Amino acid sequence: MKKSIIAIAALAISLTASAQMASDPTGYMTYSLPSTTIALEVEAVQEVFHAGPYAKYAEKFLGIVPRMKDETTVQLSEISVVPYVEADLSRRYPLVAGTAVASNLLKLTAAGLVTMTDAAFADESIWRFPVDVQSDFSGKGISSNFTSESAVLYKKDNKESAYNRVAVQQNMVVEKSLEQKAREAAATILDLRKQRLQIVTGDTDATYSGEAMGTAVAELTRLENEYMTLFTGYSDFQTQTMKFEIIPQADRQNQMYVAFRVSDKAGLLPADEMNGRPIIMEIEVPQIAQVVTPEQLAEQAAAEKAKAKGKKAPKPKPVKEVPSIYYRIPATCTVKIKEGTELLFQTRIPVYQLGQESSVPLKTALN
Repeated sequence: MKKSIIAIAALAISLTASAQMASDPTGYMTYSLPSTTIALEVEAVQEVFHAGPYAKYAEKFLGIVPRMKDETTVQLSEISVVPYVEADLSRRYPLVAGTAVASNLLKLTAAGLVTMTDAAFADESIWRFPVDVQSDFSGKGISSNFTSESAVLYKKDNKESAYNRVAVQQNMVVEKSLEQKAREAAATILDLRKQRLQIVTGDTDATYSGEAMGTAVAELTRLENEYMTLFTGYSDFQTQTMKFEIIPQADRQNQMYVAFRVSDKAGLLPADEMNGRPIIMEIEVPQIAQVVTPEQLAEQAAAEKAKAKGKKAPKPKPVKEVPSIYYRIPATCTVKIKEGTELLFQTRIPVYQLGQESSVPLKTALN
């Protein structure tokens, strides 16, 4: 009973799949003309910059002008263009099945003129999105956050005849101002530089040599860099890699496509996202010369001769349709990747659907 249920279920699945799948005519083999898909493999680097808390005092205490505001930017670091040849399912043709036909068809397939199945598939796209990063200046700096200030208070001294003001000094612990903290950090940086110079020049009571000197100088440099980030800030970098695919359309007069978009906040985006600046792919298609057959040349000569004699041009002979194998000759196009007016990348790629479609008589193909 269980086997019968499984068999019925398998038959139902088979019938459903057959109903959804289009079938070709019986006794014919079919093939598709090739089509080119252009895949762009793009790598971008996102910089998340955190401005230092003492940035506005950097010029005053250290004589440098750092970046003042937090900002996020994305820069394209690498673009590679990979063309894939696929079957164009809008250009499918039947052939009578036969050994000779199949053999010659496979030769055309090897030459890249006719393809029966997809020649290559693009890999699965991997999407990576930037992670929000918060600035962290904790642990940078070793000075105290508090300072001591003196305040003069007054109290009233009750005398027999009048009240007199008597000054009383009282010390209070208050939080240091941002400028005070910046001044102390700058003083520490200058002191670290002085100590490093003394060690390198030997102008110190301590004796450093060999590895000990290198370790001491490296540690002083590390401490200086830690303090400098309080003025200059620091950056977090993330790398994002994505793949975008464009299928050139032969019926388009303007061969310009939005390949993808770049957003400083979101990174690399697909072309249909409107939140980023567009990266354009421009395809320059070369002029393809028109082939004139001997029969057409003879007809043109007969028409010119009749015109010279004042006669009507003879009617062209009807073209007899013969079984043929159709193929495409690709157009070698110049592909440019642009951001605005800036040229980012340029290469030459054969694009089948922008080339010339032609045919060869089946009898010729069999010989």
